[in-house]
Amino acid sequence: MAHSVRSVQEFVQDSFVPMVAVLCSEEAERVTAKNKLSFCELLRPFCRLTSEGHIRDPNNQVQVVKNLRIGVNSIETDPSTASMALRPGQLRLLDEVVLTCQPQEGAPTTSIKNGEYELNLNVNTPWFEVYRRKFLQSMPSSDHEFLNHYLACLLVVSSTEAVPVEQFLKLSQEQHRIQHSGEYTNPKWFIPNTLKYYVLLHDLSQGEEQRADAVYEDMKQRYGPQGCYLLKINSRTISAGVDEQIPDPWSQYLHKNNCQQQVSQLDGSPASNISNRGDRGSGDVMSGNLENHPLQLDASISPGNLETLMTVNTELKKSNREVDPQTGGAGSHGAWLTLSDHDHIRQFIQEFTFRGLLPHIEKNIRQLNDQLVSRKGLSRSLLTATKKWFGGGKVPEKAVAEPKSSCGLLYPPEAPELQIRKMADLCFLVQHYELAYSCYHTAKKDFLSDQAMLYAAGALEMAAVSAFLQAGAPRPYPAHYMDTAIQIYRDLCKNMVLAERCALLSAEILKSQGKYSEAATLLIKMTSEDSDLRSALLLEQAAYCFINMRNPMVRKFAFHMILAGHRFSKAGQRRHALRCYCQAMQVYKDRGWSLAEDHINFTIGRQSFTLCQPENAVTAFRQILINDSRQIAAQQGAFLREYLYVYKVMSSFYILPQLPLPCIQSSATRVYFGPERRLAEGEKQAATHVSLDQEYDQDVSAIWCHLEEQLVAAANRGIVPANFRPTQCCLNKHTDNLRHPLAVVEEPIIVEVTFSNPLKVSLALSKLSLLWRFGEEEASSEGLTEVTNKSEETATHEENPAQEVRNFAKVTDLQDFNIQGPRLNVTKEDKMLVRHGPDRRLDLLITPPMPLMEVFFLQFPTALLCGEIRKAYVEFSNVSAVALSGLRVASTHPEFFTFGSEATTPMTPLSPTAAENNSSYQTVATPPQQGCVTSDVLLSAEDSAHPSAVMDIPIKGGILKPGESTQLPLWLRGLDTDGVHEINFLFYYESSEKSCRISHRVLRHTVFICASRSLSVQASACRSSIPRHDSEEDEDSRGTLVFVDLENINTSEGGVREFNIVQVSSSSPQWRLHKYINPKNDIDCKLGSRERAKLCFRATQCKPQQGTKCGENHPDYIVSSSTPCRDFFFRCCRTSASQQDAAASSKLSSKDKCVPDNVCNCVFLQAYVVEDNKQLILEGQLHVALQTIGKEASSVINKEEAQEMVLLKFKSEPPPPVIQPPAELSHLIKTNLHHPETFTHHFAQHSLCLVPVSLTLSNCSMAHVDAIIDLRHYSSSETQEVHSSFAWVGQSQYKLQLKPQEVMCLSLQACFLQAGVYNLSTPRVFAKPTEHGAMSETSQQTAGPALIIINSS
Repeated sequence: MAHSVRSVQEFVQDSFVPMVAVLCSEEAERVTAKNKLSFCELLRPFCRLTSEGHIRDPNNQVQVVKNLRIGVNSIETDPSTASMALRPGQLRLLDEVVLTCQPQEGAPTTSIKNGEYELNLNVNTPWFEVYRRKFLQSMPSSDHEFLNHYLACLLVVSSTEAVPVEQFLKLSQEQHRIQHSGEYTNPKWFIPNTLKYYVLLHDLSQGEEQRADAVYEDMKQRYGPQGCYLLKINSRTISAGVDEQIPDPWSQYLHKNNCQQQVSQLDGSPASNISNRGDRGSGDVMSGNLENHPLQLDASISPGNLETLMTVNTELKKSNREVDPQTGGAGSHGAWLTLSDHDHIRQFIQEFTFRGLLPHIEKNIRQLNDQLVSRKGLSRSLLTATKKWFGGGKVPEKAVAEPKSSCGLLYPPEAPELQIRKMADLCFLVQHYELAYSCYHTAKKDFLSDQAMLYAAGALEMAAVSAFLQAGAPRPYPAHYMDTAIQIYRDLCKNMVLAERCALLSAEILKSQGKYSEAATLLIKMTSEDSDLRSALLLEQAAYCFINMRNPMVRKFAFHMILAGHRFSKAGQRRHALRCYCQAMQVYKDRGWSLAEDHINFTIGRQSFTLCQPENAVTAFRQILINDSRQIAAQQGAFLREYLYVYKVMSSFYILPQLPLPCIQSSATRVYFGPERRLAEGEKQAATHVSLDQEYDQDVSAIWCHLEEQLVAAANRGIVPANFRPTQCCLNKHTDNLRHPLAVVEEPIIVEVTFSNPLKVSLALSKLSLLWRFGEEEASSEGLTEVTNKSEETATHEENPAQEVRNFAKVTDLQDFNIQGPRLNVTKEDKMLVRHGPDRRLDLLITPPMPLMEVFFLQFPTALLCGEIRKAYVEFSNVSAVALSGLRVASTHPEFFTFGSEATTPMTPLSPTAAENNSSYQTVATPPQQGCVTSDVLLSAEDSAHPSAVMDIPIKGGILKPGESTQLPLWLRGLDTDGVHEINFLFYYESSEKSCRISHRVLRHTVFICASRSLSVQASACRSSIPRHDSEEDEDSRGTLVFVDLENINTSEGGVREFNIVQVSSSSPQWRLHKYINPKNDIDCKLGSRERAKLCFRATQCKPQQGTKCGENHPDYIVSSSTPCRDFFFRCCRTSASQQDAAASSKLSSKDKCVPDNVCNCVFLQAYVVEDNKQLILEGQLHVALQTIGKEASSVINKEEAQEMVLLKFKSEPPPPVIQPPAELSHLIKTNLHHPETFTHHFAQHSLCLVPVSLTLSNCSMAHVDAIIDLRHYSSSETQEVHSSFAWVGQSQYKLQLKPQEVMCLSLQACFLQAGVYNLSTPRVFAKPTEHGAMSETSQQTAGPALIIINSS
């Protein structure tokens, strides 16, 4: 993670090395040019010593010099004024070295896991190391320090010169002139008496070696053996050593040489005045408006920007290729050199250093030490006086904020402070860090005393470095020295170059000590607007400091990587900018930082595109579009424009690439098999079946599956096959998609695809096509015309789209379905891992032709009264080319309908009124006989058996041929429970050809019927103690009395005016009904709104040869044994009886049961309805099943009312006050009963005693009054015994209207079963003024008891 290859000590030592100048003759340069190298380049790979050197300090102590490296440079004169800033050419050099140093593919990386973050980072950053090395080597010379001043000068002359000694003299004079004439500010020299070392260069391939040796002997006589050297090179011949492989140690230094040439060219051209940012020429163009802020996006970006970037990028590539035209291959350098020549050069450097440079430095250290000691009057050794200098009271450092000027004083060259600094620098260069620290510390105090802030900052910097490099670390690293030096360089002296050097050194030292937080803070402080490249590199290193901490700060790492990428982008370093953004993306991806993630992806996309990486650009832009973006619409439009331009460029390389817009919700794909449902045709109503408009409901699907199981069992003799699979006409994500669905050949397959547009920008889709692959061939379905998918909406279509984005660009693409099956959770491995099963809803199997049926309904109602009978028609059509058979139907409400059968049609003639009234019943014109049963119809045991829930549909021949249609009547009966009912029909049919892969097909139909209340029928039975006069004298002939209470509970729903009770029938194999009591003789029983009536019948046992007896009381009685009466009769009795048998029969003894089988009574009714000012007659039948004596049975099924939620109360509240009706409202009507006081009856002959009673009603008010008379008993417990055998017969409730002061008389009948005293004052009267329509009726005050005595004669 950004670790350097070298240690920190090696890095700091190599940052400050002894500098040696080189002056070569032209002939010497020609000799080295044969190897495509200059003399400095020839020496540079061998400038590090492999052996140790030694010097003696002023105390005559030997100091070891290890791993010393010297710097060798050609003399380049500069007459201009010295500047502390880097020249434009040097800035260009730094920019180029960073640009050319990129992370290689396969470079080592490391993984970091910190909590939920897992990062993959580079092990090192070579681009930063090469920048740092080049920056330190490019440091300009300064007068306040001597570290990069030249200590010696190599004078190089070729042996082929005519008089080499004269050339040496000329070069020596030239060096003296450059140093002492004052014409040049650069180069700078360490001391006036510069070491001159004379080198005779001999070319073994051309010159005479004997002459070279003779010249060298003369040189040793002139300059001494330690001041000259004979270097022999070019001992290799090209023809002789073709196959010999010689290593190339110069490859890593070639770029430096080329860049130095560029620096010279740039510094001499007018272009040298341009700034760092303009030097690249493309930083501003590339970054566009992004350079305002790293997290700011521009909504006005257009594809033209990308075109401009593409052009600039191409030009930059061309210019980069033209920068180094002379650079050859790796083997082209040093072609005339052998390994022996390499050793000669290495030996030359060692000889020069050990015999020339180090003794020269040692001598100057002694001289400087003697001068300083003599000037200050101290002891001869500076080291022995260290305690005197630093042991006393410490001189306080003066405040940094109080300088005399920005840089303080300027010392003359002979100033003792500079001599101390010069001695300190010499000691530092030869690794005598203890003596160097003492000198730096002394100089620092003197500089601060004189307020020479630039000199003081340099002394502080080097004192801190010397303290760090001391062996054994006798003192801690003074980081505050570095902080003070940086502050002085940056704020007071305005010298960012020196401040940057100081920061680079201090940051490496702090990182080596594990102080990553302090290092990151220091690097961040050094960022500024004057250099984007420097700021980018330092921000990147600060980010690595955050990630290398003991507790890694991942988010700070990512944030500073974003800032570094932004500054790289401004500096024109696109590849480095892209790398930084990609590394930061590892932290921000899928963390909920949608805006930051959009910015990163957008920048990655643009940078990738300009770097000719369209695949990466498309991937980055794709992430912006598929994620839930919270950007504004304008910003999303900018994203989309950029992406479409990249997409359009990329489409020229790929055929139908993947476009993420609009998003396909693959899991929501639905597949429908078969033609779409046909709509209503005129009066015909098509079966609903399954459509794409219906939402999937698991409960409803289970109901259809259960119905299909019943149908399959009925078709297979009551057994469901083991391979039974429920029919799925529409597949979705909730259905079972583990098996391949079966589709019929030549039948349509509809695929519903759901698109979603996550953007706030509308998209236009056109020419949508669905591609299918059948075997090895491809087929496409027909395309749709155009679809508009608006922003933030979901559009559903039945095709796969080729997209067109309106107002942007027109592109074509292909999107694949990727449907993931349900997660497996069966085995242990499934539960531990995330596994998904297959989803084969789109993997179809095509089967041979199958029959296809359509069902239409005619005259099918939507509303019925409870018990109402309505006749409709059903039409079955075979629209396929295959005959169908085995037509059946199952329903969730089998009691709702019946198809009937010809076997139940009676052979008796129909009455004329049946045709006139369009009746649904079969009626016969047979007058009833008074007091006896009018007709007996024998029914077999099979007729009374419980019918199945599956019905066979009686089509002619049982087969429906292709193209044929048949129409059958369908009788419907309103359900006994009021409300809206959902009724499901499932039609089943098979193919006449039995060798089909699909065994059967089904057709669904769902209707909603609104059932309105009609009549409430309550029946009870009691044993009769008096036998009939025409029956035999046995116990069973006494029979049973059956009471039928009727109540009109309809509240004028559907325009119903009144109900007419037409007939009462019984269905029992052992019992039959006799008409016994009819209060109004042969007059029909009619009930208006809220009226009641009570009927009484005698039930007697049938003889063994008799069947079911039906008793009627209407001239045209209904044949109850025919369709539809019989079908509904048994279906409804079966339903009601099955609900009560289990609970009731187990609790009753045998003597309490009325009959072995239930006595099911059927009440036939007629309802008079007013619709469109016309009166209609509706027919119906209600059923009630009697089971036990004395227990009442009802035809109305009570609804289970849901308990309302009651608010929790913590404080009891007083009950609400009972609002008593006004006294005058309870005295609106006065009642009076008129009856005989005594009445005698012969109970032995007739068990029932009927007594006529008159009820007089008097309106005591002057307004119209609505009255309700209720005759039902609501007696209290103490009076229950008085009239337990007394009942009102006939109509039990009346609704009347009395005029002002009107008197009305009602005729009633009371029925008594035995002698006794009875209180007839049981009728209840309710009244209200007619004008108070919304007001409820008020109970009226009744008269006193009305007692009657019944005597038995």
